[in-house]
Amino acid sequence: MPKLTLKRPIIFFDLETTGTDNAKDRIVELAFIKLMPDGKRDKMVKRLNPGMPIPPEVTAIHGISDEDVKNCPSFKQIASTLYEWMKGCDLGGYNSSKFDLPVLAEEFLRAGVNVDFTERHMIDVQQIFFKMEARTLSAAYSFYCKKDLENAHSAEADILATMDVLEAQLERYPDIGSDVSTLHQFTHTDEYVDYARRIIMKDGHPVFNFGKHKGRKVEDIFNAEPQYYDWMMQADFALHTKQKISEILNRMKLKKAGLKG
Repeated sequence: MPKLTLKRPIIFFDLETTGTDNAKDRIVELAFIKLMPDGKRDKMVKRLNPGMPIPPEVTAIHGISDEDVKNCPSFKQIASTLYEWMKGCDLGGYNSSKFDLPVLAEEFLRAGVNVDFTERHMIDVQQIFFKMEARTLSAAYSFYCKKDLENAHSAEADILATMDVLEAQLERYPDIGSDVSTLHQFTHTDEYVDYARRIIMKDGHPVFNFGKHKGRKVEDIFNAEPQYYDWMMQADFALHTKQKISEILNRMKLKKAGLKG
């Protein structure tokens, strides 16, 4: 059976949160399983106090209430330790590139940890499934592993199921490859600048992916409407989005300074 080909460790992770807004909602449970190239595993599973109420309708999904996490540490208290533990690892999960990774990045940035996952490869197992079969995680687990997923929406159960699904996918679809770099390319269709995908790359340039300027170059808009940058920085955008537009603006300023010099 084909196995995942690893050149460095990969961490498969899943988050349970207070909701689905990756800019505002917080983590209440995380499960990280580190898979080593030699097959050994390490894991970190924790519940966290999000510092905000968990809506009853969300508790109904993952079963975690305010009472369950009232004495748990905050993300900020574990952020430095977690980031050190993650160093040098690629990443994997289920719908992780569009939800879990943006949420995780926001939590790190709020905690003062300046994350940069751009050098990591990311395997989104959901994208393999959607491109090949198009189902939910529970259906994927049933389809590929011939089992029913018990304890769905428990972070650890979900991510263990995700790893099992990936193993079955590698066996079923040998043509998609088994090394992390190839699977990263297969599961990522858009080249995005920020995790919230407000800005994507097009023809080698960052362009807006939302609103009235969708499809237009960020630099062109910032040159024509400098106040648009100020509006974005004051509006309710994700911290990572604000970090990236600031980097773009700083590059623009350096470029202009170089031309003047």
